[in-house]
Amino acid sequence: MQATHCPLCYEPLEVRDVAPCMDCGHVVELHPAGKYTYAEYRLFGDLSLVLCDFCHIDFASYEPTYFGLPRGERLYMAMKHWQHLRDVPWAITKDKFCAACGHRLPFLEFVLRARELPDPDD
Repeated sequence: MQATHCPLCYEPLEVRDVAPCMDCGHVVELHPAGKYTYAEYRLFGDLSLVLCDFCHIDFASYEPTYFGLPRGERLYMAMKHWQHLRDVPWAITKDKFCAACGHRLPFLEFVLRARELPDPDD
């Protein structure tokens, strides 16, 4: 089934040009060829995410509760366990985007799956 609505806020999705970064790639103007490098990482167990080098470094600035982690959890501690899976080439493609949440569909699906992970303290 093709997604038509955001999995987090349920607003309609729009199709737009995107760069490989699943976090900020929806702002294609920020991603001219050669400005960033891109890689796919495994984190939070078996979840994976493609990020540009800027978003990879900036990822720890997210509020941990956004990903379903307990309040006070240090996101950078979870990032110690990231695994680099592969480099991703630069390309401009089409993808779905939620204007209300400000993210591409793959990032929103990543957040949803992260929130569904069992609490490691249970």
